[in-house]
Amino acid sequence: MNNTAGFSPLIGIEARVLILGTLPSQQSLRKRQYYGNPQNAFWRIMGELLGAGPELPYEERTEALVASGVAVWDVLASGTRPGSMDAAIDGRSALPNDFEALYARHPELCLVCFNGKAAEKLYGRLVPDAVRNSFNHVKFVTMPSTSPAYAAMSFATKLEKWSAIIANDVQAEMRYQE
Repeated sequence: MNNTAGFSPLIGIEARVLILGTLPSQQSLRKRQYYGNPQNAFWRIMGELLGAGPELPYEERTEALVASGVAVWDVLASGTRPGSMDAAIDGRSALPNDFEALYARHPELCLVCFNGKAAEKLYGRLVPDAVRNSFNHVKFVTMPSTSPAYAAMSFATKLEKWSAIIANDVQAEMRYQE
């Protein structure tokens, strides 16, 4: 089993929405990209909602997210896991990212979306209550995982559910700023 270290947050100074995964997959680590597995629906969904689709080079996709006020990070800074399945993360080795520092630097965040139940569970288990409670003006929502391992839900249904949260919150914020 290898210890996996995650990526720095993908975040701009005007981020309003934070999407949290668990830990980068082996394919993501090799590519040095969030959601680097082409079978993961994340970039397809972001393409439909925010114009950050997989047909764009990675740098352009990330710029489109940041310009839309969307940030991406993982709950874990590091953890031991054979392969890429979230269920295989060794809980004893799981170290959370520094959410206290992130929240202090980005008080404008108003929505945190967990990309699947595993991310929500890890956050709830590993992020101290004091940190979670200090950020009580934020709405927390668990979204269907975009992972190819979550095949119980169709792409169309995942897109619909993500659209109800992401597109509406981002568009509402854009209207508010105008």
